[in-house]
Amino acid sequence: MKLNGSQIVLEVLKEQGVDTIFGYPGGTILNIFDELYKYGDTFNHILTAHEQGASHAADGYARATGKVGVCFATSGPGSTNLVTGIATAYMDSIPVVAITCNYATEGLGRDSFQEVDITGITMPITKHNFMVKDVNELADTIRRAFEIAQSGRKGPVLVDIPKDITAAMCEYEPQPKVEVNNHKTPKEKCLKRAVDLISQAKKPLIYVGGGAILSEVGEDLITFAEKIDAPVVSSLMGLGAVPNGHPLHLGLIGMHGHFECNKAAHDCDVLITCGARFSDRVAGNRAKFAPNAEILHIDIDSAEMDKNIVSNYHLRGNLADVIPMLTRELEQLDHSEWKAEIEGFKRPFVQLQIEDYVNPQAVIEAIDNKTPDDTVVVTDVGQHQLWAAQFYKYKLPRTLLTSGGLGTMGYSMGAAMGAAVGCPDKRVVMFVGDGGFHMNLTELATMASYNIPVIMFVMNNTVLGMVRQWQKIFYGNRFSDTDPHRATDFVKVAEAFGVKGMRINTNDEIDAVIDEALKVNGPVLIECRISPDSNVLPMIPPGGSVKDIKEEM
Repeated sequence: MKLNGSQIVLEVLKEQGVDTIFGYPGGTILNIFDELYKYGDTFNHILTAHEQGASHAADGYARATGKVGVCFATSGPGSTNLVTGIATAYMDSIPVVAITCNYATEGLGRDSFQEVDITGITMPITKHNFMVKDVNELADTIRRAFEIAQSGRKGPVLVDIPKDITAAMCEYEPQPKVEVNNHKTPKEKCLKRAVDLISQAKKPLIYVGGGAILSEVGEDLITFAEKIDAPVVSSLMGLGAVPNGHPLHLGLIGMHGHFECNKAAHDCDVLITCGARFSDRVAGNRAKFAPNAEILHIDIDSAEMDKNIVSNYHLRGNLADVIPMLTRELEQLDHSEWKAEIEGFKRPFVQLQIEDYVNPQAVIEAIDNKTPDDTVVVTDVGQHQLWAAQFYKYKLPRTLLTSGGLGTMGYSMGAAMGAAVGCPDKRVVMFVGDGGFHMNLTELATMASYNIPVIMFVMNNTVLGMVRQWQKIFYGNRFSDTDPHRATDFVKVAEAFGVKGMRINTNDEIDAVIDEALKVNGPVLIECRISPDSNVLPMIPPGGSVKDIKEEM
């Protein structure tokens, strides 16, 4: 059958099982939006307040559901406004397909109105990108985009389409949905070496990263840990892969992680790394990280092997395939002595109470206690991000959405919307600082327009808390531009957008306010009065090791 380019775009999205799109219309993409109108309820299109919100929403949708997130934008500033969201997805290996439109082909390269080379701009932050200049290639290009986004190490792909191509006609043949084969297994000799290494370990430790979530390894990882009787530590992105509360799960490793996690990494003799990349926020001083260990690195992406930390053993493959293979080859092991040794390292997180301010730990633990295990927690970036990692007990994969690699302030609003739209049967809770909230608060309009039921906790310390904390530690209390003296009334802001606003001033008010918020059928904003002197501790300084840890300020 003969279709125009815009119809082909939507038909291929239907092929791929897409039912939700986040976007913003404009001149060059109008043909697609006109067809979108005609498709009626086939797609749930969420009009965001800003294109960055659309890209973060597609990202949050993908993280929460495991599907590919999709966003639309017009040319010029519409496309460039997607860039931060695309880069965020790229750094955290999130499958997103961004579809942009550009000036007609005859005007490309002439500095036409709202023309920009978006494929050139996004080349370093996408797995691949395309400009389609022939309508006959359009369908297969979009199919290929979905395949690339989901295959191997996942990530974002951008497809740019000149406006005339969206109107051009050609024959279209429907095809089945792209089925991506991500089954990758290591060489037998490499597997045997890994089995021998693990079998001989006296002090093994499993280090889990975001790859354990993305691979869908699921309970096989828990079975593996139990089979070899090895404690597990999680990076920020790996939280939820092994349930908090499991006897083998120690908690968060890294700059603001549990002391016992960092100490166990320092003292272990075999470190089994599953879908993690030894980022600087985990391995601050790489020369002193796990200095006593032989390292086994398991990852689907060979580019991560020896990039940050030189490992003795490599297993390239999908964790969902590799971990069960290892489990089958190993005998039941017992490391009771090592686990008892770690017990002696344990130091609980305790957030210092400052005057009558709301204690971040108290808020986060209260919402954890009052919500089910499958609640999706979305954070922005800053102190609250680490408090949410320290104090919320993640029991399931895909229940913590956060910008780990790029560290994007302003991420949470869009991502929370995407998660809530993608998982309407789950509670979505969002934590954000006042600084990050100021960046994308316009998405309150989207929350209200679609009645998206997110509970937003604005942790308002009136300062740029994490940057100020660094100024306190490393810059002699020279608080340069981290106390903006803003007098924003967040409750009034919420109400102005049509969102219910509430406030928690003291710890005594926490339970009652949360209980009320949980009864609301729609978005709720709760401002929490946090002390500007509340810090995230413990902290390993950049370039430091566990021996340099700061537990008080």
